[in-house]
Parts: sequence; C-alpha cells; structure tokens
Amino acid sequence: MDLVIVESPAKAKTINKYLGSDYKVLASFGHVRDLPPKDGSVDPDADFAMRWEVSADRTKQMKEITDAAKQSNRVILATDPDREGEAISWHLAELLAAKRAVPKGGLARVTFNAITKSAVTEAMKAPRQVDQDLVDAYLARRALDYLVGFTLSPVLWRKLPGAKSAGRVQSVALRLVVDREREIEAFRAQEYWSVKAAMQSAAGRDFVARLTLWRGAKLDKFDLPDAATAEAARADVAAGRFTVSAVETKAGVRNPAPPFTTSTLQQEASRKLGMGAQQAMRVAQSLYEDGHITYMRTDGVSMAGEAIAAARDVVMEMFGREHLPEKPRVYVAKAKNAQEAHEAIRPTEFARSPKGIGLSGDAARLYELVWKRALASQMASARIERTSVDLLSADRQVGLRASGTVVLFPGFLALYAEGRDEPEDEEDARLPKLVQGEVPTLVEASASQHFTEPPPRFSEASLVKRLEELGIGRPSTYASILQVLKDRAYVRLEKNRFFAEEKGRLVTAFLERFFERYVSYDFTAGLETQLDEVSAGDRAFLDVMRAFWADFKPKTDEVLEQRPSDVTAALDEFLAPYLFPETGAGDPRTCPNCGDGRLSLKTGKFGAFVACSNYPECRYTRQFGGAQAENAADVVLGEDPETGLPVTLKSGRFGRFVQLGEGEKPKRASLPRDVAEDSLDLALALKLLSLPREVGLHPETGKPITASIGRFGPYLAHDGQYAKLNGTAEVFETGMNMAVAKLAEPKGFARRAPVEPLRVVGQTEAGADIRLMAGRYGPYVSDGTTNASLAKGADPAALSLEEARALLAARAAAAPAKARKPVKKAAAKKPAAKKAAAKKKAAP
Repeated sequence: MDLVIVESPAKAKTINKYLGSDYKVLASFGHVRDLPPKDGSVDPDADFAMRWEVSADRTKQMKEITDAAKQSNRVILATDPDREGEAISWHLAELLAAKRAVPKGGLARVTFNAITKSAVTEAMKAPRQVDQDLVDAYLARRALDYLVGFTLSPVLWRKLPGAKSAGRVQSVALRLVVDREREIEAFRAQEYWSVKAAMQSAAGRDFVARLTLWRGAKLDKFDLPDAATAEAARADVAAGRFTVSAVETKAGVRNPAPPFTTSTLQQEASRKLGMGAQQAMRVAQSLYEDGHITYMRTDGVSMAGEAIAAARDVVMEMFGREHLPEKPRVYVAKAKNAQEAHEAIRPTEFARSPKGIGLSGDAARLYELVWKRALASQMASARIERTSVDLLSADRQVGLRASGTVVLFPGFLALYAEGRDEPEDEEDARLPKLVQGEVPTLVEASASQHFTEPPPRFSEASLVKRLEELGIGRPSTYASILQVLKDRAYVRLEKNRFFAEEKGRLVTAFLERFFERYVSYDFTAGLETQLDEVSAGDRAFLDVMRAFWADFKPKTDEVLEQRPSDVTAALDEFLAPYLFPETGAGDPRTCPNCGDGRLSLKTGKFGAFVACSNYPECRYTRQFGGAQAENAADVVLGEDPETGLPVTLKSGRFGRFVQLGEGEKPKRASLPRDVAEDSLDLALALKLLSLPREVGLHPETGKPITASIGRFGPYLAHDGQYAKLNGTAEVFETGMNMAVAKLAEPKGFARRAPVEPLRVVGQTEAGADIRLMAGRYGPYVSDGTTNASLAKGADPAALSLEEARALLAARAAAAPAKARKPVKKAAAKKPAAKKAAAKKKAAP
C-alpha cells in the first residue's frame, strides 16, 4: 500500500475515493513545522542556518503520518502545487528521513491543479522529486521575513512606544495607504459647475447632453466657476431649441478579460460580492477541495486545452455560433513577476452550471463568478460604436454634446462584464441611435455644483491590484498582508476603503526616516524578483540572504544606538509638514494656549502626541495628527432641554468628545469610534453624556445591569461581571432579555471585581474619571489609561484636580521605565561536610 500525504482532510477524503483501497491518504493539516518565534531561529553567523520546530498542534498528526509511512511501500507527497506546497513536502520528507520512516519504495512528489479523478490519476503517473529550487525560494522568503520582523520590530518597540511590528511586505503595503492619505490631505478642492440637459430622442429614448458651447465660446472645465454664472448658462439652455448638428461614430471592440488569477479573483469578489480578500480565499479553498474549481493560488491566466474546448462547447450550446470566436483565445499575464506556473482559476467542469451544481451561500456566489469569468474569456468580442452627438441652438450660440456607446453586438457582455473600482464615466453610458437633423425634445435643464476630488482611498480590491502592479507580494500573501495591517490597527476599513490610523502613520514615518530603502517600492519589488530567480534556479538563495543582511544589520544597529529623544526629534522634523503645516497665519508651532511656547512631537507610554515646550507651566497637549487634529473647530450641537446648557463637540488630546456647558468640571463623553462625526446630533450627544444607562434589575440578583462605553468599547456590567457589546447602538438598545443572555455567556477568562476608588477627583479633558486609588506601593491616580503615583509623603485627601491632571500628564509624557535586570543571587553555600566521628576505642 502507498501512503499519499495532502494538506487538508477534505482533500484527503476526496482523493482516497478516487485512488481506491491500494492507497491510504492522510492530511498534514498545512505546515507541520516552522521557525519558533524567538531569537536565534535564523542564525546569520552560521550562514543563515534555520532551526525548525514541529508545531505543537501537529505532533499527533506527524506521529500518525510517521507510523503509516513505516507500514507503506512508498510515500507520495501530494501537497499543493505552489511554493508553499513544495515547502510542506520538503518538511515532511526531512522529518520522515530524520525518524527513519522512509519506506523502501522511497519518496515521490506529485502535483495536480484540480481535484478530479482524471487529474489525480494522471498526476500519479508522473511522480518526480521535490523541487529544491522552489524550496530554496521558500527558505529565502521565510528567513527574510523572520530577520526583518525579529530585527526591526524590537527597534520599533524601543524607539517608538505603541508600535507593534514591522514586516518586509506589510510595511510597504502600509506605506501605500499612508501615501494615499497624504495625497488626499494635500489636495485642495476647486469649485466648478456644469449644465446638463435631459433630452428625449424622436424614438422616445432618454439621454443626457452636457453644455459645451455657451455664448459662442467653447467651455472648459472651470469656465462656470460659481452658481450665478451656472444659472445664467442653464437659463440659456432651457430657452433653446436644439438640433443634432453632427454625429461622429467610431467602431470599436471590447475584449473579454482573462480567467481569474488569485489577485483578480480577490479584486472582483470585493467589487461584485463585497467579500474581503481572506473571505474570498477561504471560500475558494473550499471550492477547490470539493473539486469544483482549479487551484486558487496562481498568477497564470491560461487554461488547459481540454478546458478551453469544454468552455467553447458550453458557449456554443448557450449562445450559438456567433458568440464563439473563430480561434480559441490565448492569454498572457501582464502582472510584474508573474510566474504562470499553473492554470488560471476555472471550473473543473464547465458543463456544471452555477444553478445545477447544488451549492449555496458564498460558495454558490463565488463559483458563479469563476464560471462566468472563465466562460466569458472564450467568447466573442463585443462590437460597439463610440458615439459623440453635437446639438446646436437655432442661433448657434449654445451647444450641447452627448457621448456614449452603442452596443452593436454584445458578445461576452451577454454573460459577464468586469467590475470597476470607480463609477463608469459618461462615455461608457449607453446612448440611443440619433441622426443628423433630428430635433430631440428638451425635458429639463439643470445646473450642478462640483468640486474636484482627491484620489480615492484604496479598497481591498484596488490595494491588491496596486501591489500586483508594483510586483510586491505573491498571490498567496495578499490576503494575509491586508489582514495584518487591520489586526495591528495600523489601518481601518470603512465602507470598504482603507484609512490610515495615526499609529500606522507614525510607524510609516519612522521607517521612511530611518529605513527608507526597506520600505521603498522598487527595493521590495526587486527583492521579489530575486526570490523568483531563486525559484527558477537562476540565483542561489544564500547569495540573496548575504547581500540583504550585509546592509540591513548595520542599519538597525545604528538606529538602536540613538537615544529615544533623538529619534523623536528626527520624527518631529520629518513630520513637520503634516503636524504643523504653513497656513500663512503665523508660526504653526506657536502654542495656542500660552502664546510663547513651541509645539513639538512627544512620545509617551501610550504613543505619540503634541505638547508645548513650556511644560509643566503650560500643559497644552493634543493628539498626534495633522492640522485637522488641532484645527477641528468646536461644534455647538444645541442646548440640553433640562439644563439649558450648550452641548458642544470639542477636540482633546485623545480625540473628539462632547461636553455639557463650560466651567471647571463640565460633563464630558468621548465620541465612540463607530460614530461618524457628521452623523452626531444633539439627541445622540445627550445619550452619550447620560451614560452609564441602567438596563434594569437582574431577575436573579436584584442588582442593576448597566450599559456604557469604556476604554475597550461598549459593554454591560452587573455585580462585577462584564459582557462585550457589538457597537454604540447596542448600548442604548439592549433590553433585559438580551442583557441577561450576554452576561450568562461563558467568558474566555474570569474577571476580578473592580476595585472601588478612594474617591473620584474629577475628570480629564476627554471626560474620563480621574480616580484616587489605594495601591500596593501607596496611593495613585488613574484615568483608566495612565496610572501615576503620588509623591512620597503627599496627603491623598488634599489632592486637587489640577494636581491629579498634572501627575497624569507627566506620567504619560515620560518614556517608559526600563525593565530592571534581574539581580543574580549568590549561589547558596553548600553545608560543610560533617567530619566522621572518631571511632571510640574499646574499653580495656
């Protein structure tokens, strides 16, 4: 009996069914060993020797594989047909050899691009050895990622409080998001107006024409700069009678897109299905393992000859001969660094239509997308006419133009049209057939205000597309790159668009200032090219490692030697255009509080902020951010009907907050992260100020259940127990039944009952309570984020609000204390050996 090893249990079950009783198929459950996450796993001094460990959750599986291998005639390594799959086969071969579990028949490597009976049985007829070039490329990539992460991340931790990690590719992807944010902030909108006429052709078809000629002069984009000018132009259009003066048509064709690669599948799943990159890959993985589609990690765009023939048969049956091109279409990848080692993503059987395959949910939606895209790639081109129609008023002083396309023959568009990240422009709109001399009916003339727009923020689809265009990352890594950025809170995703968080901006600034080469697009893409050369056998992976480390290690050592204050000063200078932009209204660094201090970047235990040079006399601070952070104006939302006091949206060091009235101790509440500033109204502000909200008395204990928003988000509280809520809305909407159910849900860990404060001294600027606490080493004050000890001998009862705020500000601004080195205890002295008692002489 032969032992076949694949990666997943689902695949193992399917393949075992195809191969029969002469084979035993086991799953490795992915990678079986990895570099342990600690220093020394890659040793540059030993020519980059790598120390591997079997993962704790793979020990049982490896024992089963080893035992089965010893009882087999031959071991067949049938892991996925890519670089990662080759690496898993190599790891398995190494482990089996180390345990002397390689049978007499030896080890063989087979690959198949689809899990069908024909593909699997054909693969078994063509065994080979593990491809060492692909393994070397994997080793180089893994070693590089490890060395960058374990060398650069500690530099970040020591020099940039609050930073979590840096990575060879993730940091470059983050820079793309941050650079786009900078472009948006630097953009200055310009107002302009347009005039359009809603018209109807003689055949009763509606279309829209725009004003291009006014008062005998051709209009440019900014020639209608304000409402008054636009209204005058609109009135002239409304009063006119227009005749078609010219119709210009240009014949054209639109060709179908090639079948999906990994990145284009992620992009289109995002556009059409709203799936994130990781979700799309999970669903695609299940479709592959169930035998519905070919392997989903690929940058190839070609299909096998038999697949093309099958696709053409289905096109012929569904649409007829006119929708079938004379010759099969052949595609070549355009992406930088594309290897094209595998087919594109396609259905394993084109005859299995989306409706007849028996799938549901996300699997059905993604399969339909793959099926339509692959089938459309072998259909005829769409034939179109690009048409421009000019219309003139009777006095020839006012002219309109309608542009668009007329689809003469839909071709592949009858089945599938590729999605777009941005709305289609006017020329892609459908236009009815119009003839010269025709007098369309003017239905309505309208003027619209516009502002020039900055470049759009990246969506998951457009960011993956940009990474692919730059040659950064590989098909198997795009989803994980985006997920790491979200997990580290360097970016946030709102309405499917990436926003750079301040933490991400600070990390990017640090890397650009001190490690510019390693976050440059060209360097990262060049390194990817070198890794591809390793996989092709054209470059030795140790040469790549030595060249990289020879420059990278001295650079990290150089930065580590710098004092944190010097690093902060360098970042303050580097970020000056962002933090303190010139506005023409004096020195942007002048402190708005004291008037003579200078603002600069500071770093504290919880990250970066801006503070005045006159501290502690001047305690002005604001959150890290550009001019918008400081210049965000106070917004009066209205008056509290109970007190008559104004309710205002303000800015503080920790962001925006709402405040009731003024004075020494006004009531405040932070603006929750999931509440957009433009959606905040008086009613919601009053609700936030009223927190905590009492839901009711618990039916079992009779004690109150409250809902509120804390440092870690919305939550329920009851008698020392807590339960997380899913958003701000639930704080105000959760009823008794849901509250009791949530509090009864099992927790991941037990929480201690909260320690009661000695007293509440007052509130921070952001509205958080400042509590005086009794600590193990003496009294201290806490705002829930920062703790600050009282001076030795100070009387806690006499502590004022200003003194408490000053203690917290000083503690937050101070660098974190260095961890003490453990003091070695002197070895305990061994007790002296007892002397043997002298033998007594026998009495005479």
